[in-house]
Amino acid sequence: MKIGLFDHVEFGDRPLTQLFDERLRFVEAADAAGFYCLQVAEHHATPLNMVPVPGIYLGAVAQVTKRMRLGPLVYLLTLYSPLRLAEEICMLDHLSHGRLDVGVGRGVSPFELKYHKVDHGQSREIFFDAFDCLSAALTAEMLTYKGEHYTYENVPIALHPLQQPHPPFWYASSNETGSTWSGEQGLHYVTLGPMGLAKANIAAYTKALAKRGAPVQPKPEFPGGAAIGVQRHIFVADTDAEARRFGKPAMDRHLAHINWLRDKHGQTGLTTRLNVERGADFDACLADGTAIAGSPSTVRAEIERQVKELGVNYLLTYLFLGDMAYADAMRSLALFRDEVMPHIEKL
Repeated sequence: MKIGLFDHVEFGDRPLTQLFDERLRFVEAADAAGFYCLQVAEHHATPLNMVPVPGIYLGAVAQVTKRMRLGPLVYLLTLYSPLRLAEEICMLDHLSHGRLDVGVGRGVSPFELKYHKVDHGQSREIFFDAFDCLSAALTAEMLTYKGEHYTYENVPIALHPLQQPHPPFWYASSNETGSTWSGEQGLHYVTLGPMGLAKANIAAYTKALAKRGAPVQPKPEFPGGAAIGVQRHIFVADTDAEARRFGKPAMDRHLAHINWLRDKHGQTGLTTRLNVERGADFDACLADGTAIAGSPSTVRAEIERQVKELGVNYLLTYLFLGDMAYADAMRSLALFRDEVMPHIEKL
């Protein structure tokens, strides 16, 4: 079992400079603790995400870490020139000395896409075209590509990634359609959501991957060569009550940030892709398995239960979220490192 770290880098009721400094110290500690990878989200025009240009943030992360892999989960390919993004990926791969993993996606929020003049209804086909073009740009000496949305002719490629043929691709999905596509493409994979939903998504992915035969770029550190992960919000403290003290306000703020754009636009019904199934508050998330909080023994037992039921080989932990205080996040990380990780890594 490999253990990763996820982050949106949310607005946290303190100056952004301070927030960034705290996050970099936190990531440095996670690197020393032996976390496998830091994976950060990309969102726009929302307090859910203060790093809407993840490449810049990851460039800073690369300088304060030594072993941990890093990457976006995901780059919103619908918002990029594939040629420009290929150049960014090459730079980050070299800045990190070959530790980059590249998550790709089309964007869950129709509001964010619309702000960037992208029609949500066309976003899937734009994503497919962008992914094919990006893959070509990362492996070409001279790029010629013709698709419905992107066309390049005889563009010289001066930058190449350190990892060959290119950094591994990941896909994150909250539904069976995207999970199936990820398996068909042989990408590494993460899902989220309540246990029933996560289990169905993982089954869709593994079925498609088995039919394909193997991942495109196998990772030997994962059984079968493919990372199959689930994301969970985790709060660890000396007691269950102490974990609730800081976990509940942090999770509730995080959920408010997730719903911020939807509420701003008056979209309260099940009408958009923003409506990924999730609990309404901290207690509901504890009940459905998307949040895990308590003493080290409580957290260990719940993680072990979920891993056994879901069959994952990668746990993507979300440890620093909402408006959590830096001290609470660091204490939670230390307890997770010392009293949870050694047990979970053996699963």
